[in-house]
Amino acid sequence: MCCSVGFARSLGLALLPLALCCILANLLLLFPMGEITYIKQDRLATYIWYFGGLGGGGLLMLIPAVTFITLGKCSCCWNESLMMCGSVLAAIVGLLGSGYCFVISGLALVQGPHCFTSYGWSYPFADQRGRYLLQPEIWPRCLQPLNVVEWNVTLLCVLLGLAVLEFIICLLQLGNGLVNAICRPCCYKQEYSLNA
Repeated sequence: MCCSVGFARSLGLALLPLALCCILANLLLLFPMGEITYIKQDRLATYIWYFGGLGGGGLLMLIPAVTFITLGKCSCCWNESLMMCGSVLAAIVGLLGSGYCFVISGLALVQGPHCFTSYGWSYPFADQRGRYLLQPEIWPRCLQPLNVVEWNVTLLCVLLGLAVLEFIICLLQLGNGLVNAICRPCCYKQEYSLNA
């Protein structure tokens, strides 16, 4: 059991910086090029307001991170299995949070930024279904905020990558917790019957 608890703690420690990076990336999306005027004027893309990185990949991910790190506070056999069941539930919360972050970031990336063009404020790449990502020569259509396409693409790709890493970590703990919650009581029964 010590190995599985140590493994879970390692996963929790890995989740913490990922969650903090998701929060930071989402906060940076709210302030294109570090300017606050666009958030005041409500000139941000719709999906940025869904807070995929702040809520899903960030704050929600703190639940499994803290749960995994604090495992092993009880020495009783039954509580160890119960503890692993709790870590399974926390891993499921993490899977949902990272999935939400991934989906929202992907949708925001496909939609493209909300920016000022020669025709006014619009989503100039929304009808391209993400093809604009492979055509950097058309990015200058966005006149304001300056370099907003690069800003959004970079941060949203970072969020996508972080969400994938968080998903993998939570999936690993889901497997670890299920194996230990189910098999641990069986192993103890076999040990007792062999010693009797």
